[in-house]
Amino acid sequence: MDLDAFGWLLTGDGQRLLDAAAEAVAAHEDPLATQTRLRRTADPAHVAAALTQATLRVRGREKFGELADRMYFTPEGLEQATRHRVAEHRAARLVAASARTLVDLGCGIGGDLLAASRAGLTAAGVDLDPVRVAVARANLDALGLAGAVMVADATALDTTPFDVAFADPARRTARGRTFDVDGWTPPWPFVERLLARDACVKVAPGIPHELVPAGVEAEWVSDHGDVKEAALWSGRLATTARRATVIGDGGLTTLTDEDDPGAGVGPVGRFLYEPDGAVIRAGLVTAVAAGVEGRLVDEHIAYVASDASYRTPFARGYEVLEELPYREKALRAALRERRIGRLTIKKRGVDVVPEQLRRQLDLSGDEEATIVLTRVAGHGTALLVRPF
Repeated sequence: MDLDAFGWLLTGDGQRLLDAAAEAVAAHEDPLATQTRLRRTADPAHVAAALTQATLRVRGREKFGELADRMYFTPEGLEQATRHRVAEHRAARLVAASARTLVDLGCGIGGDLLAASRAGLTAAGVDLDPVRVAVARANLDALGLAGAVMVADATALDTTPFDVAFADPARRTARGRTFDVDGWTPPWPFVERLLARDACVKVAPGIPHELVPAGVEAEWVSDHGDVKEAALWSGRLATTARRATVIGDGGLTTLTDEDDPGAGVGPVGRFLYEPDGAVIRAGLVTAVAAGVEGRLVDEHIAYVASDASYRTPFARGYEVLEELPYREKALRAALRERRIGRLTIKKRGVDVVPEQLRRQLDLSGDEEATIVLTRVAGHGTALLVRPF
């Protein structure tokens, strides 16, 4: 996005053009026709900026809800921004730890900065990109929030005046997303130095456990079943070694390694539990097993079996109706016998592509069912289940 065009968008004339663009996008007008119409009274660069913002605001609702209708974005900034519910959780943790001031190192469009300010923290953000800084400042202003933003190199900044330093290293290169921590910007050595103080660093959910420095808490967060990120907490902010935090319709709940007495391996019972992705990433599947009076079905598989029925935010529950043949031909016959035509296939630990298997089964009945394909005590197993 052009910095001058974005600056013009914040003027009175720019706001009127943005409102017109938003109305056109909401009405699903033909984009080419909209551009032609708006260019009769506005500069093409300004029209492009307005339509871009209007479109990004629609996309931004997934992460920011109704706040997105007042916010500003860049395509890359929106993609990298923290989901607002997750950022609110992080800010709440900081407030609970009695933090008062925060510096956001690489603030992007300001997603975490906004949540920190809304939580009552005195927050300041820096970024190398002048456009992202302008967007973050505009977002603070648009939501009536306090905060400072400036163009600066995060790696050269003195963070000691702030209670907490927060960083969200970019995990993309010119070739796309990178899983090599040394390819992050700033790179891993900067993260390690930052974690020597009271800090929080947002990292990829796939971060290996062995990479987490000693004394640092690793927290995996899921939002409505979708694992969004991991965060590393250091200094006085670290309260445990591993944590899984689950955000759902009922609010937020958390599980730590201190809740994990371990669990053994045993047969499938009346109920099967599929742990949330954050629980699996945190290595806390046995904590879920203990919570439902259960056991693992296989020491290498993240399914939990139990003879008891529980509602838990940390796992999806299924009633086990019966065991079906695992081989494709016999499985097809068993499903056809039960007149099953619509089939949900859950799988873990087996070499099966659900979409491909569904086509090969070629079912046509009028009943609907869910099957779980997994390993039990090392052997391929098919279970007919009913979610509860």
